[in-house]
Amino acid sequence: MDTNRLGHSGLRVPALSFGTGTFGGQGPLFSAWGNSSVAEARRLIDICLEAGAHLFDTADVYSNGASEQVLGAAIKGRRERVLISTKTSLPLGEGPGDAGSSRDFAAVQTFVGLEQQQPKHATSIAGK
Repeated sequence: MDTNRLGHSGLRVPALSFGTGTFGGQGPLFSAWGNSSVAEARRLIDICLEAGAHLFDTADVYSNGASEQVLGAAIKGRRERVLISTKTSLPLGEGPGDAGSSRDFAAVQTFVGLEQQQPKHATSIAGK
């Protein structure tokens, strides 16, 4: 798998990433995409790693956080072999603090995602 340098971060990322929108499969939108269990997610991750794709994409809105939980469980014991990209800012509720791209919202949602994925460490890279 071809890799590319991610800006000045020192990280090398594969040319392809794997989206985890089907992990967890909760809610009307994401259940229509699929409902990958931890065992199924683990097998999909095995296939990706065998092919050299070690970057997995998730978001706080995927199945109301269930995607991050399934991803965390599926990579358990091999966290050092993967990179995870995530996104925030889409609405998670009706309240005024339940969406947006503010520093506070991004920090809180990143923390929630990390709790669900349970990594040993995290690196934050902000674009210019």
